Amino acid sequence: MENILDDLLYRGLIKDFSNEEQMRELLNTPQTIYCGFDPSASSMHVGNYVMISLLMRLQKAGHRIIAVVGGATGMIGDPSGKSKERNLQDEDTLKANTLSIKNQLEKFIDLSDPKKGILLNNYDWLSNLTLLDMLRDYGKYFSINYLLSKDIIASRLESGISFTEFTYNILQAIDFLTLYRKYNCHIQVGGSDQWGNLTSGLELIRKVEENPQASVMTCHLITRADGKKFGKSEQGALFLNKELTSPYQLYQYFYNTTDEDACKYLKVFTFLSHDEIENIIRDHLNNLGQRIAQKALAYEIVKDIHGEEEAQNAVKMSNALFNGDVKSLNEKQLLEVFNGLIVNVETTNVNIVDALIECKLATSKREARQFLSNNAISHNNDKITDEHYILNSDNALFNKYHVLKRGKKLYSLLITK
Repeated sequence: MENILDDLLYRGLIKDFSNEEQMRELLNTPQTIYCGFDPSASSMHVGNYVMISLLMRLQKAGHRIIAVVGGATGMIGDPSGKSKERNLQDEDTLKANTLSIKNQLEKFIDLSDPKKGILLNNYDWLSNLTLLDMLRDYGKYFSINYLLSKDIIASRLESGISFTEFTYNILQAIDFLTLYRKYNCHIQVGGSDQWGNLTSGLELIRKVEENPQASVMTCHLITRADGKKFGKSEQGALFLNKELTSPYQLYQYFYNTTDEDACKYLKVFTFLSHDEIENIIRDHLNNLGQRIAQKALAYEIVKDIHGEEEAQNAVKMSNALFNGDVKSLNEKQLLEVFNGLIVNVETTNVNIVDALIECKLATSKREARQFLSNNAISHNNDKITDEHYILNSDNALFNKYHVLKRGKKLYSLLITK
């Protein structure tokens, strides 16, 4: 079996190892590998998808995957990467989120055979711990000095951290030990902000097990062009639930990435082979401006997350906007493409001059007439120069939609009664 670690390093996925040599040796034979997922929201996002795709790569390489949803630790709140205390979720919300996250993971991880992959909830074992059990059987192995040395805790000392969040590190360590003992799981993976939690698990296993063989590695937190990580709390978060982030929105985001990010993301997010990626990057750099890498990246991400049909629809919608071929779109696609550019009017017939002003494509009737005379205005992809032209149900798409365009890039969708 080819060592998957070489592929992960090529893709720039791995940031830290507890022991790279040990990790490589372990991955030479089939292993059980686990990763935890926080149910603090009803949907995972593209940042989580980096970890999901890592598990998929490991599974394809012949390793068994355990995806753990933090039904118990989610009740506490992970302080990692947070500058202040999290708001605790009520039990009903947490249960709903946990179920939603499990359903999403089932789309990506092969659970057809327990030897290939299983899905667990840490509430199943952590909820059975009494306070005394936790303090006697686990807490005694963690010195206060050790915990204070963790960045995730040290960074919060000035602003304050509750005892609740202070114990999160120990709870996640118990997860690793539990899986180590019950499922022979020797490897844990996580985002780089989880380094302190992952190494605490190693510390606990080292202290309580004989001849422990355990190792951890973390992924880089993939950042957006503005330097922020992909996350659910960020404005404009890219969710895996298509009701929250549509396949077209996902496609457009990656289609509009920079050349540098597109080439990097091809390695991180897609399952294309090394040769396929290098060929795309080479063609892209030889034909700058054609967005070859962006098109391949956007298509592959949408295909892998939402399926080939949704990816093809996203391409069609994107091409329709670029080429002005809006008449090829169905009603749902039309509304999605022009989401945020919609203007509603309470009438059926609208003069083109008034329509341009209503849609803020012109600031005055004089300016609207000037744009029309300069051949700068189109209606549903047809050039309009007549200032007396009337928008009505006969020339509308689906009897009420009017796509107005000024110049090459300014659009609006006017919806009449």
